[in-house]
Amino acid sequence: MTAPAEPWTRRAPVDLPGPEGDNSIAREPLWYAYGAGDDAPEPPPWTWAATPPPDAHVPPPPPRPAGPVTLLPPGTTDHLSALPYPLVPAPGPAVPDALAHALTTTFAPLRREPENPYNEHRPYASPRCLFPVHAFVGDGRDWRLLEPTRHTLTGPGTGSPSRVALTGRYTAIPLAYQWFRGSLVAIETGMVLRALSLGLELFGVPATLTPPTADGPELLRELGVEHTWEWSLPWLVELDEPHGAGREATGFKETPVPEGDPSLTDVVRVNRAQPYVPRGAGQHSIYGYRRVGATSHTQPAPVTTAIPPTLPDSPHAPTWSELLWHRHSGRMPRALHGMDSAKCLTPLPTRTLTTALAWLGVPPPHPALAAAFDEVTVTAVVQHIDGHTPGIHRIHDGTAHLLRRDPTAPAGLEANYGYGLTPVNGCGIANAPLTVFFSVRPRELFARFGPAGWSAAQHACGWAVHGLCLAAAAEGLFARPVRAFKEIQTKEVIGLGEDETIVLSAVVGVPRETGGAVLDLRT
Repeated sequence: MTAPAEPWTRRAPVDLPGPEGDNSIAREPLWYAYGAGDDAPEPPPWTWAATPPPDAHVPPPPPRPAGPVTLLPPGTTDHLSALPYPLVPAPGPAVPDALAHALTTTFAPLRREPENPYNEHRPYASPRCLFPVHAFVGDGRDWRLLEPTRHTLTGPGTGSPSRVALTGRYTAIPLAYQWFRGSLVAIETGMVLRALSLGLELFGVPATLTPPTADGPELLRELGVEHTWEWSLPWLVELDEPHGAGREATGFKETPVPEGDPSLTDVVRVNRAQPYVPRGAGQHSIYGYRRVGATSHTQPAPVTTAIPPTLPDSPHAPTWSELLWHRHSGRMPRALHGMDSAKCLTPLPTRTLTTALAWLGVPPPHPALAAAFDEVTVTAVVQHIDGHTPGIHRIHDGTAHLLRRDPTAPAGLEANYGYGLTPVNGCGIANAPLTVFFSVRPRELFARFGPAGWSAAQHACGWAVHGLCLAAAAEGLFARPVRAFKEIQTKEVIGLGEDETIVLSAVVGVPRETGGAVLDLRT
């Protein structure tokens, strides 16, 4: 994460990269074009195209291959309930079928909330609970689809699972999100990487991580997906000797995106321009922009810890099972949308922010992502936390540095949130004790990393936000990842520069009791 900026000074609102409005979905492709060198990017022609409302979207069925169905072993919750939080078990497989239990820990539904318009709820947050990122589990020869809601691996293969491919399905997200579907998949991929790293660590499974490569579309075909253009380039997690870096491309040609979805054509184009190991790159770095002496970024890297080295005990989550159970994005009663935060009548303990900073400070496990993580600026709007001045803070090296005292900042954020308080929508941002923003300078990101930096930064922010969600759960709070802030005005509130864009943010609030049922789906 970048060092603290100079103290904030008031200035007139700016509209870089374009004057077309302050809709995050519309601005996203403009920031990408600006990062790539266009000083006056124009909105793509499909920006204002009519699209079906998001609620009309029906996600495609799982890409279920032909073959047998293998049940994942039960008992994962019992194992996690025997692991005190925040202790980390010693390395080495803790139980038989350790990988299967790690996959259940990562992906399997935890609960259903009948009054919530979005279900099922897994250990990590996903937009509209759509979970576009899928896991395929391989044994070195065949691949099977992990189906979390059925607790199965589906498809051919009888060997021991030894690798996991993570890829996001763009068409699982409503067409109304247009180009932003690519960003949502990239952000959720980062969240899944953190969740899977945690599962592997809790069950003592060492692994390596390989970034997407130029032959990613061929790997997608190997996974058995029908239309490779629906999917992002895969990340590979491998338990034994890594295979991903040594695959040979055979010149597989992808079919283009069918007509009728021009924004998806751009999403796929951008994704395919970001392989981390470009063929024929020679001495160039994975990003293709600058020469480096080492090639560590291009190789598989160990899946390092997802857990901070030091954490206080939690009064709300005595075990890892309880920590994952308590993670949520804020609830509303009676099928209402949004989230609400209760007012803090007494300050929250200092530990609230200390725990959040510890989880935010753990870098992603691969050098490619860790380098991008260093380019992310983290800004926190703090109030009602003991020992911390209400206002704007920059986060660096595990410490919150006061940038500006401003007790009105949370109310300013709520005024610039895209889903304000209405009869059918809750919005508790003005009461939230902590709201965190992750931002980058796209021009600097591209200059250092090339096109791969765009997705790498989104992966890194997703990784960090999932950690923040777990920190909130440990403190009895909710954490809601969001991208609905009006960027231009919000940047004024939190003191970002004209050339910075917000990648992701998260609202950490005090949950209200809704009185609704919570159905336990754990196994």
